[in-house]
Amino acid sequence: MSRTHGILGFLGILVAVSAPAIGQQPTPTMAETPAAPVTPAVAAAMPAGPADGHTIHVTAPHVVAGKVMGPYHHYCKVLSPEPVIECLCYLSDEPNARLEQVEYILAKSITRNGAVTLANWNKNWHDHKQEIATGRVQVLDMSPEKAKEVADLVSTTDGIIFHLWSHDAKAPSGNVVIAQSVGHVNLTAAELKKGAEEKPPAHP
Repeated sequence: MSRTHGILGFLGILVAVSAPAIGQQPTPTMAETPAAPVTPAVAAAMPAGPADGHTIHVTAPHVVAGKVMGPYHHYCKVLSPEPVIECLCYLSDEPNARLEQVEYILAKSITRNGAVTLANWNKNWHDHKQEIATGRVQVLDMSPEKAKEVADLVSTTDGIIFHLWSHDAKAPSGNVVIAQSVGHVNLTAAELKKGAEEKPPAHP
């Protein structure tokens, strides 16, 4: 075989390997492939992650930088039985609503046994028993009996709210504001200590 024929043969092999067959479409990239809809069956088969389970739906207004805002839609998840609860807070219940706040809800047996100082509590925390008594907290999407159970449980807790991104800001500023409950009441040292004795009620 001549050298010319050898080179042409080699180039022919390269073309055959690199070019798609006649009539064959190129394999679409991941970006070009349409996403398949997630059906309930598929969702049920997917492994659970920490973002799952925020299904307790509550609304309440908050004070942000001295201004009453909301009511915020809280989507909450019980993390442990004391209880410790995590809430993701949005200004609406629309599917594409932007996360604006995170509220951590802890049993008074945790916050009032030395984990939080009196000065810190009065500045940053709030008593859910006092807040619920104002009538501003609404438990949604469940029967009145179940809603009362949720309210009774949360009444034994304190909350702290981290405001991350206001709805009227084009971008997060990086400044995290501690929001407050509407009608927050400061406690004395004796009141703070007494609250540590509150326990979740027993339900049948």
